[in-house]
Amino acid sequence: MMKKFLQYAWIGMVLLFLYAPILILGIYSFTESTMIGSIRGFSLKNYITLFTTPELLQMIFGTVALAFVVAILSTILGTAGAIGTFYSKKNTEHAVELANQIPVVNADVVTGFSICILLIAFFNIEKDSFFPLVIGQMTLCTPFVYLQVMPRLQQMDQHLYEAALDLGCNTSQALMKVTLPQIWPAVLSGFMTAITLSLDDYFIATYTKPATFDTISTYVVNATKGSQTEIKTALWALSTIIFVLVVVMTIAANRLPKEEEEL
Repeated sequence: MMKKFLQYAWIGMVLLFLYAPILILGIYSFTESTMIGSIRGFSLKNYITLFTTPELLQMIFGTVALAFVVAILSTILGTAGAIGTFYSKKNTEHAVELANQIPVVNADVVTGFSICILLIAFFNIEKDSFFPLVIGQMTLCTPFVYLQVMPRLQQMDQHLYEAALDLGCNTSQALMKVTLPQIWPAVLSGFMTAITLSLDDYFIATYTKPATFDTISTYVVNATKGSQTEIKTALWALSTIIFVLVVVMTIAANRLPKEEEEL
C-alpha cells in the first residue's frame, strides 16, 4: 500500500511541476490582473482583447496557416520517407534512421542559422518569399512524423501488402488500400505533432521569417519586451487556449487507435 502511495505521489509531483505554471497562467487569464501575484477579480477582457485586436488576429491566423501548411508537407514527406525506408534494404534503413535522428537531437538555433545561410546567403533566396521559413520548419517537423509512422509500419501485418499484390493490385493500389489504412492513426498523430512543433518554434522562425511576419512565438517574445500591458495579458488567454486545444488533440489522438482496436 505504501509503495503504491509513493508511486502516485511521485507522479502527482511530476505532473504538478509540469502543469502548475500553465494552470496558474490560465487562472490569471480570467482576471483583471496585469501581473502574476495578485488576483483583482473575474474578467473576460483578455479574451475580448485577443479576439478584437487586428494585430493579434493577423498574427494568430498567419501562425495557424503556416502550421497547417508545414504540417501537411511534413506529414507527406515523413510518411513517404517512413514507407520507403521500411521497404528498403537493412543498410539503407539504418542509414536513413541515422540521418533522421540528426535534426531531432540538433539544436533548433543551429538548424535555423544553417538554413538561413544555405537558402538566403548561398542560394540567394529572399526571406519575403516564406520559402526559407517553410523549409526550416519542415526540417524540424518531418523527422518527428517519421518517428511516429515507422513503429506503426513495424507493427502491421506485412503479409497483407504481399497478399494484395498477389491478388492483382499494383504497388500504388496496395499502398493506398492496405498500408495507409493500417498506419493512418500514426500519420494523424504525426500531423498533429507537426502542428504543435510549428506553433512552438521560435529559433528557426527568427532566422528565416520575413521581417513583416510574426509567429506566435516570435510575437510573444517581442511583446514581453514592450510596454503594452493589454497585449501581454491577452497573450495569457492565447496561451490558455493553445494548451486546451493541445490537450484535446492529444486525448483524441490516443483514443483513436484504441477505438480502432475495439472495432
